[in-house]
Amino acid sequence: MQAWKTYQEKNQEKFLEELLALLRIPSVSADSTHQKDMMTCAEAVRKSLLDAGATRAEIYPTQGHPVVFAEKIVDSSRPTVLVYGHYDVQPADPLELWHTPPFEPTIKNGMIFARVSADDKGQFFMHVKALEIMNQTGTLACNIKFIIEGEEEIGSPNLGEFVSSHKELLKADVILISDTSMISLETPSIEIGVRGLAYIQVEITGPNRDLHSGVYGGAVANPVTTLARMIASCHDENNHITIPGFYDDVLESSAEDRKKMAAAPFDEKEYMKDLGVKALWGEKGYSTNERTGIRPTLELNGIWGGYQGEGSKTVLPSKASAKISARLVPNQRSGKTGQLLLDYFRKIAPAGVTVNAFELHGGEPYMTPLDSLAYTAAEKAIEASFGKKPVPQRGGGSIPICSLLENELGIKIVFMGFGLDSDNLHSPNEKYNIANFYKGIETIPYFHKYFAEGRRNV
Repeated sequence: MQAWKTYQEKNQEKFLEELLALLRIPSVSADSTHQKDMMTCAEAVRKSLLDAGATRAEIYPTQGHPVVFAEKIVDSSRPTVLVYGHYDVQPADPLELWHTPPFEPTIKNGMIFARVSADDKGQFFMHVKALEIMNQTGTLACNIKFIIEGEEEIGSPNLGEFVSSHKELLKADVILISDTSMISLETPSIEIGVRGLAYIQVEITGPNRDLHSGVYGGAVANPVTTLARMIASCHDENNHITIPGFYDDVLESSAEDRKKMAAAPFDEKEYMKDLGVKALWGEKGYSTNERTGIRPTLELNGIWGGYQGEGSKTVLPSKASAKISARLVPNQRSGKTGQLLLDYFRKIAPAGVTVNAFELHGGEPYMTPLDSLAYTAAEKAIEASFGKKPVPQRGGGSIPICSLLENELGIKIVFMGFGLDSDNLHSPNEKYNIANFYKGIETIPYFHKYFAEGRRNV
């Protein structure tokens, strides 16, 4: 174990520079103008895996952006860990809100400010460097495989086909994912579950063209106003979602589970200060941590329509649109929930407008069994590295491919994330603490050690 730390200490600056180089590639999967950048990034990931000691690393084309696969097989009798991550990034918009250029990583106060620094290049790259450490020090306890995709931020539309047709290639004993967060370095935690996602778009059309708001205002339904009212109707005065059937399949958390969540340290005043808000909002009867972990939610992700240029234009717009997403908890299914949303908006539309509502993408919620060998190995790894046992917690985000990977490969997933909820994921000024990056690299070899030991003792 000392060999791991010695090697890391000697190579910390190198590890950081390599990560910064990867962050400079604007691999925005949702934007077709970045097609070349996606290939550049896939090749950079492939090379980094080979440099770290992988004996095989290849780029596999898909109908969209490619998948990078790599492996290091040391002994066929040893267990195999499949590491999942993604090299694609969210768009950096709105650019004017960034304090520094999103694809020119800037280090301030021990933090790397750059798009995808935490989600997910900084986190999957920890596993690449951990492979290098274990390979160079001769301490690799497990075989390792990597699947690093380029479409996670757009719903992984082609990953299912890839996994289904490459089951033998991806054969492993456990899937390890670092695309989640922990409470802090002082209070380490493990996410034991992530929420699912149902994402739709709603388009409301009124008149056949934009109209003069003075000539026609008051006589013709305004699509922007209509859409705003429809969206507002989705919550009642207790911030409870009003869509019929939305809660039917929700698995309610037990009083014991809620008590465990309440034991996790949480400073509400600091939380509000960090976000710049004077009050919190959410479903009545639940704490903030419960609202973001064990309860489903419905959020408006974007809305547009009418004139948005400089100055004024007195127009009654022809069309208004919105993107709306629901986060789902165990027992809810993305397909069923998505259909509930679509049906609701189609049904409540008043006369005078037409509705075009359609699904964008979705994914299922996922829970890691606390009695699994993989969870025990992750728990022991963090305890060995941090000197204290991690707190189990439920994550508010979604990793849509979890159920897909488990169903296709027949193996369980364990999350071992080192980001923070305050890392501004998907937002301007995304950041990743350098200390968290290094701590992740230090901890990951322990997971391989304890997972291998656990398998031998079964």
